[in-house]
Amino acid sequence: MSQDSLLELACDMVKQAMAAGATAAEATLTEGDEFSATVRMREIESLKEAGSRGAGLRVLAGKRAGSAFTSDLSPEGIRQLVASALQLAAITMEDPHAGLPEPEELGALAGDLGLYCEDVAELEAARKIEMARETEAAALDFDPRITNSEGASFDSHAGRHIFANSLGFAGAYRTSYCSLHTIPLARDGDSMERDYWFSMARGLGGLEPPAEIGRTAARRALRRLGAVKVETQRVPVVFEPRTARSLLDNIFEAVHGEAIYRQASFLAGKLGEKVASEALTVIDDGTLPGLFGTTPFDDEGVPSRRTVIIENGVLKSYLLNTYTARKLGMRTTGNASRGLAGNPGIGHGNLYIQKGDRPAGSIIASIRNGFYVTELLGFGVNIVTGDYSRGATGIWIRNGELAFPVSEVTIAGNLIEMLQAIEAIGSDLEFRGATAAPTLLVREMTVGGK
Repeated sequence: MSQDSLLELACDMVKQAMAAGATAAEATLTEGDEFSATVRMREIESLKEAGSRGAGLRVLAGKRAGSAFTSDLSPEGIRQLVASALQLAAITMEDPHAGLPEPEELGALAGDLGLYCEDVAELEAARKIEMARETEAAALDFDPRITNSEGASFDSHAGRHIFANSLGFAGAYRTSYCSLHTIPLARDGDSMERDYWFSMARGLGGLEPPAEIGRTAARRALRRLGAVKVETQRVPVVFEPRTARSLLDNIFEAVHGEAIYRQASFLAGKLGEKVASEALTVIDDGTLPGLFGTTPFDDEGVPSRRTVIIENGVLKSYLLNTYTARKLGMRTTGNASRGLAGNPGIGHGNLYIQKGDRPAGSIIASIRNGFYVTELLGFGVNIVTGDYSRGATGIWIRNGELAFPVSEVTIAGNLIEMLQAIEAIGSDLEFRGATAAPTLLVREMTVGGK
């Protein structure tokens, strides 16, 4: 179906719901094509090509909400969808905070946000497979110690997102993305290690060359060979950008509207307070052209925006949808997110830590004895208390240089103290998804080993 046809269908779903007795309604439609090819040891291992279409409807009967979804977009399928949503609304509990955004809050960003590139849909399957082959081959051929592979994959998606509600909002946009990644295994004697590298972009022109992805993955796997376990000690810890992003995920959980109104976050009730080092500024920006967290509007029809969450260490904002904003007596920050069914949740746009002015090499060179973290394992983070303990691998820093690989250790601390102890932020900010962070130096953490 064309985008105009889908937009007309979404508006018709809302009209049908209102005619059937709903006091408010929201309709979501998605349509897309996806492709995935995996090559392992130079041979095709799996191939998937699929298309999908679906519709979701959320209705309100006073302060009661109900939702349903379907993949049947025929007139009868839509009729049953409307009936199902209304039936569910009739049996749910009333919620005084349920409802759509205020009419004046609705809208969409204007102009081309660079979310769709035609070359993703036009690229032939044979070329996509060949790019995966080239990526893995570059890793396998890089060094004789790269003896095995968990494969390389090319993935792509192109689709549409349509949303309409009973307040008169209707909007649509197209998106695309493609990605390449590979996971080589290195072996030297009894030591065997793996690592990965990837590139993702809205269009083919934004991808790193397959050969460079493969070589980078190989170098990362090789530098882990001969890893040892160090003695337990308290030292400075440097998070490379890939692992620094996980700290950003923790911050997102801590400023999530649901966690705040439930008092289930260590940042609840701390707006306006200093919660981190003055070096730290965290921003959520859904308006940056071409990036993966960018949309013209959120999943309630509120325009995407730039929200400063932490500024020079001071907590400035939580991330909210309409429901959590009302629970807290605030206004939505345009962060509603959901699938086809259910009430809106909360998502982020392009969530990132503002870059500093120090190269990563300069940060490492400043440390006499410390730990450079390249991978984190497990989920040992308590957002209520801030307690933090995760498995880690990386490279030990000795006299300002990366000295030897380390594995089978834990890093432990408390997020409240860790955020305050951020001493340096690198200049190497790069988006490889909807979250991004540069190199981070935390003054001191416990590295648990022998």
